[in-house]
Amino acid sequence: MRSRPILLLGLVLLVIGFFAYQIEIAIPATPSVYNTFTPLTKPAPQQIGSYDVLGSVIDKEEADKLLETEEGRKQLSPENGAVAVTEDLINLGRKAFYAETFKDQIFQTDVVGALNGPINLVTMTKAIARLGGKHTTNLQIPIDKDVTIGGRTFRAGTLLNTGMDVPTGSILPLGMRTSIEKGKVRVGITCALCHTAIDGKSGRVIEGAPNNDLNTGLVLAMATNSAAMFRQTGVNPTKLPLGDRTYINADGEKARLPDAKALEDAVDADLLTWPPGNFDSTGTMTNNPSQIPSSYTHDAWPYGWSGHSAVGWFHGLTTLNSNVHATNSDPTTGADGSQPLLGIDKETYLGIIFQNSANKAFRLPKGAKPSQFFNKIDPTPGEPGMNETIRMPEYPKGSLFMLDGLMANSPGYPVGEQLNGMSAFQNTLAPPPLQTASTETLKRGAAIFAKASCVECHSGRYFTNHQVIAEQEIRTQPSRGPAQAPFARILVPPKTYPSNVPVPLPTDPPVLPVPTDITPQRSLELAFAINNPKGGYKVPSLIGLAVTAPYLHDGGVAASSQALKQDKKGFRIVKRDEIGMAGTLLKGIQPDPSASLRVLLDRKLRKQTVAANRANSDLKQSNVDGSGHNYWVDKSAGFNAQDQTDLIQFLLSLDDDPEVLPADVIASKN
Repeated sequence: MRSRPILLLGLVLLVIGFFAYQIEIAIPATPSVYNTFTPLTKPAPQQIGSYDVLGSVIDKEEADKLLETEEGRKQLSPENGAVAVTEDLINLGRKAFYAETFKDQIFQTDVVGALNGPINLVTMTKAIARLGGKHTTNLQIPIDKDVTIGGRTFRAGTLLNTGMDVPTGSILPLGMRTSIEKGKVRVGITCALCHTAIDGKSGRVIEGAPNNDLNTGLVLAMATNSAAMFRQTGVNPTKLPLGDRTYINADGEKARLPDAKALEDAVDADLLTWPPGNFDSTGTMTNNPSQIPSSYTHDAWPYGWSGHSAVGWFHGLTTLNSNVHATNSDPTTGADGSQPLLGIDKETYLGIIFQNSANKAFRLPKGAKPSQFFNKIDPTPGEPGMNETIRMPEYPKGSLFMLDGLMANSPGYPVGEQLNGMSAFQNTLAPPPLQTASTETLKRGAAIFAKASCVECHSGRYFTNHQVIAEQEIRTQPSRGPAQAPFARILVPPKTYPSNVPVPLPTDPPVLPVPTDITPQRSLELAFAINNPKGGYKVPSLIGLAVTAPYLHDGGVAASSQALKQDKKGFRIVKRDEIGMAGTLLKGIQPDPSASLRVLLDRKLRKQTVAANRANSDLKQSNVDGSGHNYWVDKSAGFNAQDQTDLIQFLLSLDDDPEVLPADVIASKN
């Protein structure tokens, strides 16, 4: 019976492929809002009627007054960089969030080979058909033959835990877009792959929740040319032995590229160390996967684990959205900046990417000059990279607004409209409400939150003071603090085009300066390790802790629901093999939010958890240990186990409409 749905799905793809030979057909997976938790959730303020003027918010009441005067209308005009928050913009943003790839499927399929390895159309089709129309939070894809990847052998019949979520009745994972053009099937990724999850019990989509078991490292390693993503790992290709592939280098001379197999093996080995739920978004050749964040973004700036997205539209959120698509999914966008950023000249950089492309038409011929070859195969001629991007005024330099000087933007949409729509949409998202405890318990927990001085950093309505804290103070795993430092070498004052400039860009479009004073200078410097070589980490919002375990920027703070047990002395670890990232997601065990928060708060529990992580060779190589943030609510700090429990219940209750807030408790006592 199981073979029947496989056959039917295969026939559907064949029929679509036949009729789509001369046209492009895309199969998006945008869920109906009625299949999500969103109708049951109190949304964050949608701010319809407000304006965003390059990061400064003008609320509806003030905007209405400004629109009554000529000077005010000029201030809120697109020519001044203003973006009106409307229902149409939010709807466009939701559509883009789920379906927009900016054409990354070409790079991922034809260059990286995402469908050419053990994960391919046949194995994926089998895996989805096995579901029988049911949902899953972890699509298990079978390997059909023995294969060795990154020095590890996977036997035929092994089920790869991809962590990809498949909605009920869907033929595709959430956040994956399949397109068929001239008979060729390609797969690209959208925001939803990482920033949306499915509730395992109900099957409802939790919009904005991180997909905390998405195994991006495993999925990338299974591609045939993972080496094209080398900059997301700790592998420097120029340090490897040379192979037999010749090319014309930047000096116009014949040279040899790094050995393709040695490079592929090294990159795969690093990728396979990434824990589920983590992705390396730095792109500076350091193996630094960090936890996938939620998209509960309202009033949660700056964005990115270091706070590197902090200026421009929607206070840096538009920057973050562009960085994912313009840089991380298509490394060819970094070719013009590869020398100052990575110390690799453009020709060598492109040659490394294309020397083993999955599609022979995209594979660098021997003896070719990589930049000339790229110009012939580029699906977006005239613009840097393969994805749909536009050059910002400072390109090929970068800026605090667009780190690599490029903005993701499809032709036919004005400058920034898709990205700004995503930002406006994400700012409406909130986690599902969670009934954790009685009001009295929550009040006690809020009082502990204040007494333990958590409010000093996690302050305000959205539980962040918007600061970046120096690594020397927060003392978390230190490798990520300086990870953005190379970008500081290419940063110049940020500029943009007005939000009504059409794309493709006209000749000599108008240019606007992007204000940087909306974020404290000290935070901007720490984000890029400027004047502090160790860098810093931003203070995150605490909204949605119930759906964002594990914790800290590396995801190292975790424990299973059975790992801890209470006795007269408090809580102790009873299952040492189920603590930390090593004992949870690496073993296919979901971290329990309550137990994981207790590990965060208790120094004795954390010490053992950090030790468990550090004993794991993969986590050591990917710099994940769960250390730092040494702000304790435990016996040594004067708190008992019940205080911990009350605080944890309070923390888990933080959706967008918390029943109890610390300020209310403090006010009632005064």
